[in-house]
Amino acid sequence: MLTVESSISQQHYRQVMGRIPTSVVAITGIDATGEELGFIVGTFASLSLEPPLVTFSVAETSSTWPRIRRSQQFSANVLAGPGSEVCSALSRKGPGKFDGLRYETGETGVPHLLDSVAWIDCTLQAEVVVGDHFMVVGGVTGMAAADGQPLLFQGGEFGRYSGPAENAYAGSGARR
Repeated sequence: MLTVESSISQQHYRQVMGRIPTSVVAITGIDATGEELGFIVGTFASLSLEPPLVTFSVAETSSTWPRIRRSQQFSANVLAGPGSEVCSALSRKGPGKFDGLRYETGETGVPHLLDSVAWIDCTLQAEVVVGDHFMVVGGVTGMAAADGQPLLFQGGEFGRYSGPAENAYAGSGARR
């Protein structure tokens, strides 16, 4: 585990990091009994093109990730806006998280949420403890994209991407 000396409070850390918009991704899988499982992450990213790898982080306290981990496969579903009801459903504790959710079962048996702009099927490649989280690396085995705008999370609120922002650097002489 990494050890970093810091005088930064958790509250200040959350306040500053909350300025960074993140994608809202549902990690879905199944357990040994075939029960559909899922949880939400805001840390999903592309890691490598060759080989195709993705990564996300999940709290060590997660009760869902260990059940998905055992199957060695999962799907990352990039939620479409508005999508906050999917987040609420998958954030609940206990069984029945998929009650009322629209999904289909992929080739591997892992759920693909229909309220997504993309799904990425993966096999577990690596997992490392970093701070109070597991950093997970998945090898991409299949993927698809759909029309729509992704759901974003920023400053404690859900939103959607609305297109390119004005170029703040135009005419300012600043270099990118």
